[in-house]
Amino acid sequence: MEDAKRPSRGVAAVFAGLLLAMFVSTLSETVTATALPTIVGDLGGVDHMQWVTTAYILASTVMMPVYGKLGDLFGRKRLFIVALSVFVAGSATCGLAPSMDGLIAGRAVEGLGGGGLIILAQATIADIIPPRQRGKYMGVMGSVFAVSTVVGPLLGGWFVQVTGWRWLFAFNIPLALAAIAAVAVFLEKPAPRADRPPVDVAGMAVLAVAVASLVLATAWGGTLFSWTSPEVLGLFVLSLAAAVTFVLVERRASEPVIPLKLFRNRNFVVCTATGMFIMLGMMGTVSYLPTYFQIVDGLAPEQAGLMTFPMMAGVLATAVAAGFLATRTGRYKWMPVASCAVAAVGFVLLSRLSPDTPLPVAGAFLFVLGFGIGLGQQILVLIVQNEFPHAIVGTATAANNFFRQIGSTLGASLVGALFTSRLAADLAAQLPRVDNVNMNRITPEYVQHLAEPARSLIATAYSDALAPIFLYVVPLLVVGFALMLTLKEHPLATSVDHGGHPGDESL
Repeated sequence: MEDAKRPSRGVAAVFAGLLLAMFVSTLSETVTATALPTIVGDLGGVDHMQWVTTAYILASTVMMPVYGKLGDLFGRKRLFIVALSVFVAGSATCGLAPSMDGLIAGRAVEGLGGGGLIILAQATIADIIPPRQRGKYMGVMGSVFAVSTVVGPLLGGWFVQVTGWRWLFAFNIPLALAAIAAVAVFLEKPAPRADRPPVDVAGMAVLAVAVASLVLATAWGGTLFSWTSPEVLGLFVLSLAAAVTFVLVERRASEPVIPLKLFRNRNFVVCTATGMFIMLGMMGTVSYLPTYFQIVDGLAPEQAGLMTFPMMAGVLATAVAAGFLATRTGRYKWMPVASCAVAAVGFVLLSRLSPDTPLPVAGAFLFVLGFGIGLGQQILVLIVQNEFPHAIVGTATAANNFFRQIGSTLGASLVGALFTSRLAADLAAQLPRVDNVNMNRITPEYVQHLAEPARSLIATAYSDALAPIFLYVVPLLVVGFALMLTLKEHPLATSVDHGGHPGDESL
C-alpha cells in the first residue's frame, strides 16, 4: 500500500510534466479550428476538410487502449517519450505538407502519438495519488482542456494572420520536446518485472479494423457515397464482423487489450456510455462553431476563436470546482447527473442560433454548455478509476476514454456528413441564382469578399445547416441522465494499492 504522502515537490514536478503533455495533445485538436478553412482553401481541399480532424481522432482512438494496456504491463515512462516523439514527427509532417493528402497523413501520425498522452497522464496520476485526493488533480487536468480550447483557436487565428498557417504545427514541436524532457527527468522508471507478459497483438489489430471501418462508413456515408451504397454497407458489415471477432479474441487472450470483465462493472458501463454521448455531441457540433462565426457573423479568425471562451470558462469553472468538491466531501454522483441535464439545456439553446443572434447571446449559450460539460468531464474518469485495482487502472482508464473517443469520432463523422449534405443541398438550390460561386472554394475569407446577395445566401445556408443538428444531441444526453441516476456511489479509496500484476486482480 502507498498513500499520497509523497514529497510534494516530486508530485508537483511530475504533475507539471503531465499537464504539459496533456496541453500538447489537446492543443493539437483545437489549434486548427479557426485556421482550418484557410488551410484547406490554400491546399484546395474544402470538400475533405472534415478529414483533417477525423484523421487525428481516428488514429488517437485506435491507440488509446494500446497505450493503456502497455502502460499497465511495462510502465508508462518510456511509452510517454515514444508517444511524444511520434507526435513531434506528425507535427513536422503537417507543417511541411504540400497537399491535403500530406496534411491528413501528418494529422494521422500526430494522432498515433497524441492518443497516448491523455491516457498516460491520467493513469500516472492514479499511480501516485489515491482516489479520495485525486479529484482535485483531475479537476486541474480538466482545466487544461478548457485553457487549450481557448488558446488553440486564438493561436490558430494569430498564425494565419501573422506568420502563415504552417507555423501553427511548428509551434507544437518545442512544447512536445519540453514535455519529453520533463517526463524523462521527473517520471520514475517502472520496477523491473521478472516475467515477460504477452502483448495482445491480435486484439489490437482487429480493434483497429473495427474502428477504422466504422469511421470510414460514417464519414463517407451521405457524402462520397450514398448510405445504401455497397461501399458504405460493406464497411458497416466489416466493422460489425471485426467487433464480433474482437470479442472472441479477447475472451481467449491472457492479457486482453480491453478486458471483457470490465463490462461486468455497472459503474464502468454507465460512465463510459454517458461520456461517449457527451463527447459525440460536443465534438460533432462545437468543432464547427469557429467556422460558423467566421462565415455567418463575418468575424476574423482570432475573433471567432474568442467566441469559444465562454464555453471554456464554464468548463474551467466547474471542472476545477467539481474536483475539489469530490476531494473534500467524497460525494460525486450528483455531478455527472447535473452535467447531462445542464449540457442538454445548452444544446437546446444553441439550436436557436441564427444570423440575427447577437454575439453576447451566443456566448451565453456556450457558457451554459461548458458549465454542464465541466461538471462531469473528469469526474467520470475518477469514478472509473475508483472501481478497479491499481494493476489495471491504466487499462480501465484507456477503455473509458476509448469509447469517449469513439463518440468524438462518430460525432465528427456523422455530424460532418450530415452538415455537409444539408449545406450542399441548400447551396445547390441557392447558388444557381449567383454567378461564379463554387462550393469547394467557400472559405471565410472568400465569403467576405463576395458581393450581395451571395454572401447572405451562404451565411444563411451555414446557419440553417448547423443549428438544427444541436437538437439531435439532446436525446442522447437524456439517456445519459437516466443512466447516471443508476450509478452506485462507492466511497473513494484513500490509498493506492500497488500489489500484484495485471491479470491477478479480481473484479
